[in-house]
Amino acid sequence: MNTVTLRTPTATHHPRQGIRVDTFLTEYLGVPTRKFTYADNPVVALRVNNDLLPFSARIDINAEVKPQKLFSDLGKRMYRHTLSFLLGCASHLLFPERNLVIGHSLGDGYYFNYTDQYSLAAEDIAALTKKMASLIKANLPISLETLSYREAIDYFHNEGFLATEQLLAYRNDPTITLYRCGDYLDISYEPLLPSTALLQIWELRPYGDRGLLLRYPRSNQAFLTLDEFHDNPLLFSVFREYKLWGNILNVRCLGNMNDICGTTQISTFIRMNEDLQHRKISQTADMISQRGNVKFVFIAGPSSSGKTTFSKRLSIQLRLLGYQPISISLDNYYKSRQDIPLDSDGKPDLEALEALDCDLFQQNLADLYAGKEVDLPRFDFKNNGKRFFDNTPIRFTGNTILVIEGIHGLNPRLIPNIDHKTTFNIYISALTQLNLDDHNRISTTDNRILRRIVRDHRTRGTTAQATLEMWPSVERGENLHIFPYQNLADVMINSALEYELAVLKPYAEPLLKTVKPEAFNAYPMARRLLEFLENVYPLPSNLVPSDSLIREFIGGSEFGAI
Repeated sequence: MNTVTLRTPTATHHPRQGIRVDTFLTEYLGVPTRKFTYADNPVVALRVNNDLLPFSARIDINAEVKPQKLFSDLGKRMYRHTLSFLLGCASHLLFPERNLVIGHSLGDGYYFNYTDQYSLAAEDIAALTKKMASLIKANLPISLETLSYREAIDYFHNEGFLATEQLLAYRNDPTITLYRCGDYLDISYEPLLPSTALLQIWELRPYGDRGLLLRYPRSNQAFLTLDEFHDNPLLFSVFREYKLWGNILNVRCLGNMNDICGTTQISTFIRMNEDLQHRKISQTADMISQRGNVKFVFIAGPSSSGKTTFSKRLSIQLRLLGYQPISISLDNYYKSRQDIPLDSDGKPDLEALEALDCDLFQQNLADLYAGKEVDLPRFDFKNNGKRFFDNTPIRFTGNTILVIEGIHGLNPRLIPNIDHKTTFNIYISALTQLNLDDHNRISTTDNRILRRIVRDHRTRGTTAQATLEMWPSVERGENLHIFPYQNLADVMINSALEYELAVLKPYAEPLLKTVKPEAFNAYPMARRLLEFLENVYPLPSNLVPSDSLIREFIGGSEFGAI
């Protein structure tokens, strides 16, 4: 449907209350909002001056409005969050004394577990499945409800939602907006679907020692079926390891983090974060050394995962073990812009392997391995994307090891002729283990977007709007060219630090506020991130060590300009 202009009707609806979104859709656009048929891709929300509003919200201003359908990118996000909301509701109805906690994403699902001492039995999962199915069949409305601050605090305290109560302790809003389904209330910083009836495709299945997966359709497909389940035990093991780190740090949710930020303990907490990450890097260097014949270390990961700083810190550890590491960035092998292939939108596809001069890269590696001297290329992104050579040739010696980082580092087509016995593969990403509260996770993608916004503004003068507008293309490239190869890694590294959101907030918030309602694609993302950041207690950047991976994004790294 096309965008239309709304002049707020005041004859029928009180001007101070406005008109409900679902009423406006029905009465003024003729969109049915009472009969929900999933397969028909129904309208599930309304863009009001590009702000995404659920059916139960009210419009009290003149606005440009556009219906938002279920199978859109924003609609799919609403689907996943509403599905998690419904699982929380079903769990609270069945097991009110137990505390269900969302963990992290894993492929096409979210991992959940209970924090009590009991294992999640098969009959528990069967009961949850049955309860969710009954709530969906009942076609229950999911609507906004506004409580006073004290009423909200009392509700979460009495229901045992202590992590949410702790999160709200750092808010001073006079009112708190929640979502209601029956007698169940919970917080969400993203809009939810209007009815349980829309949640048609999902699965609960046991996972791990005592958890479950809530599976949903993949967002890059038709959204009409569930894919066959494919396990990712390596990724799960990384999350489990970092959850244990969270226990060591005594931080499980954002409320815990906020408590520490406001005390003198924060310096020690930051040091513990950094030392745990440092230990993981040191252990990785030991693994490389123990192989005995490694000549090439490949580091891959999605955008803003911290590959560059990680490679430099790993190189230091390799030096301590007697190696002579040489760093190579695959970004220096980009082709000229006119030679880069185009994506489905007709724009240069910088995420494709074909955007790199693979022939030159493979020739450089072959020459080095043969003992020849090689002058490596450099790529200047600021001056119209030109490649140059700075006449500083390198040569392999007996203890040389190449540390090669780039998004395509694990793609087998990058190095088809290299003896894989001489390679060691590392996958790195910001796999955030911190939750907002027990039922609302902090998206690893949102974490990386914030990193990218801050870094791109600092190093390239890119606006937040431009970064947000190109992010869908980045995600498509990651799904095609990066994520399929993550399980080829010998080790996975989590670059996320518990305290980093508190440091990123003072940088990201003013940049996000420059994104105005006229930015159709960027504005809903900016609004979502700003609403999320309202819950974060800010930290000054002078607390961040100069060798921290976070310095890659905020600046001031001891490794120089990154």
